[in-house]
Amino acid sequence: MATILEQLRSMTTVVSDTGDINSIKQFKPTDSTTNPSLIQAAAGMPEYQSIVDDVLQQARKDAGTGASDKEVATIAFKSLAVAFGRKILEIIPGRVSTEVDARLSYDTEKSIETARDIIAQYEKAGVSRDRVLIKLASTWEGIRAAEVLEKEGIHCNMTLLFGMHQAIASAEAKVTLISPFVGRILDWYKKDTGKDYVGAEDPGVQSVTKIYNYYKHFGYKTVVMGASFRNIGEIKELAGCDLLTISPKLLGELEAEQGTLERKLDPEKAKQQKIEKIPMDKATFDKMHAADRMASDKLKEGIEGFSKALEELEITLAKRLAEISEPAVSR
Repeated sequence: MATILEQLRSMTTVVSDTGDINSIKQFKPTDSTTNPSLIQAAAGMPEYQSIVDDVLQQARKDAGTGASDKEVATIAFKSLAVAFGRKILEIIPGRVSTEVDARLSYDTEKSIETARDIIAQYEKAGVSRDRVLIKLASTWEGIRAAEVLEKEGIHCNMTLLFGMHQAIASAEAKVTLISPFVGRILDWYKKDTGKDYVGAEDPGVQSVTKIYNYYKHFGYKTVVMGASFRNIGEIKELAGCDLLTISPKLLGELEAEQGTLERKLDPEKAKQQKIEKIPMDKATFDKMHAADRMASDKLKEGIEGFSKALEELEITLAKRLAEISEPAVSR
């Protein structure tokens, strides 16, 4: 009998949620996603030190001899995610998602500028923009940046997405893909209510199901990639979603399990549902966001968390730069 993972692959594109290249080799996903926290973790692994060192040495050249270690590290971190992305693309057949600096989440113009720079780095290395998704936080400003980038043929993945207002605004902006966060929604409700949720009762599962059905009902081209899973029960409940991005640990559990996997999300069934369309503009977006405590809390927390991971990564890179520069100084 086929494993649950094999059955899932027959109805959903499976994406690996990691910066660990060895895990990607093991599970052979179609696509792969990274974020600042994952890149920070991977950069600390001894097996990837050569990637980090190569990026730091190039950044030192680019910055010039007068630049401080901190200034070089700031340049390097912008290239590190691309360096990991390029390695990942050597393994997978599909696309890699690379994230814009979370500290720019409320700055449309700087987000556009950074996204263009990321794409330019990939293209300089011979990687087509069709194989890259630019990850942007699902703020109103981030969605506006994605709208501009999509018109330039730069495909976007809207991350830190928790509410229907974010999903609708993203689809109206014609972004390529959204990543609604299942597990983080569950975390919020468990903390807020003191209850546990399983299966179809999981509020994260319910949120993604609602978004998926809305998109398919109204014929949006934007695809849905469920993300941030806490257990394989959530994944099973979203079987049939366009894509699901899954951590190596949960991929291992899905691969180890036998049984029959039922398809839960279906575009034809979604088209038959009675769903009311919600016109979206900034005033509506802001009103819905303010009314949704969970989405407001988790978006703020997510941006702060990714920003902190970037700051820690910069410190890690500055320390490593000092280490690899020491021999040159002592000579």
